Amino acid sequence: MGIEQYTNRIIQAYSNEFLKQLPEDSVDLVVTSPPYDDLRAYGDCAGWSFDVFKIVAEELYRVMKPGGVVVWVIGDKTEKGNKSLTSFRQALYFQEVGFNMYDIIIYEKAGTAPPHPNRYFNAYEYMFVLSKGKPKTIHLLRDRPNKWAGHSTYGDVTRREQDGSLTNKGKKIVKDFSVRTNVWRYVNGKGFSTRDSIAYEHPAIFPEKLVEDHILSWSDEGDIVLDPFGGSGTTAKIARKLNRRWILIEAVDAYCKIAEERLGGGETP
Repeated sequence: MGIEQYTNRIIQAYSNEFLKQLPEDSVDLVVTSPPYDDLRAYGDCAGWSFDVFKIVAEELYRVMKPGGVVVWVIGDKTEKGNKSLTSFRQALYFQEVGFNMYDIIIYEKAGTAPPHPNRYFNAYEYMFVLSKGKPKTIHLLRDRPNKWAGHSTYGDVTRREQDGSLTNKGKKIVKDFSVRTNVWRYVNGKGFSTRDSIAYEHPAIFPEKLVEDHILSWSDEGDIVLDPFGGSGTTAKIARKLNRRWILIEAVDAYCKIAEERLGGGETP
C-alpha cells in the first residue's frame, strides 16, 4: 500500500521498530527532537541509547527520498563539569550512514532558565540539517532587515565567469530583507512555544515557529513530513497547517493523547 496508509496519522510505537515498516525513499522531510541523553524522563518510554539511535539513523536514511532533509534538534547533558557531546557523536554517525551535514543551525533560546554558578548561561541547541544528497527543496528565509534597504550599492556588482573574466552587473538596489543567518532565535517556554496549554504536559516541547521555519525552508505543499519522536505533536500540527502530509510516531500513550487533542483526533494502528 505504500506510504499513504500511514500519512496524517498518529502512530503509537517505538521509532526504531516502526520505521522499518515505512517504504524506502518515501519521506520528504523530518523535523524532530530525540531524547537528550537522560535529561528528561519520558513517561513509560523505554531507555534511549546510542545503539537505539543508530537503528533510527540507518532507518531514516533508508526512508528519506533522494534530496530529503532531516532536521535533528539536539542538546547535550553536562555532568560533573563534562559535556557529553552525544550530539557530536550522532552527527558523525549520520555522516557514516550516508547523510550530508548540509548545515548546522543554532537554536538560540530567548526564554529564561536557572543560571549555573560556575558556567556561562546555556542559551542554545544544535539543529543539524542533514540531507540525502543535495536537498531537493531549498526555500531560504529572507527576514533579516537590511540597514541600507532602498539604496543603491556603493560600487558596481561584478560576477566572475568560468573563464576567469569579470562581468560588470552595474549598481543594484539593496532589498528590504536578506537571507537570515544560521543562528535562529526563538522565545521559548510556557505561553511562547505554543498557545496550546495541554502541550506543556510534555516535558520538552520546541516552539511552533521553529518547526514552521524548517518546514517552509525544506519542503513544498503536499510533501510528507515525519516526526519519529512525535511528543506533543508540534511537527504534525504545523505540517497540517502548511498543507503538508504528516506522520507522527510516539511511544508514550499519554503524549499520543496530547497530540490527538492538539490535532483534533488521530488514529493509532
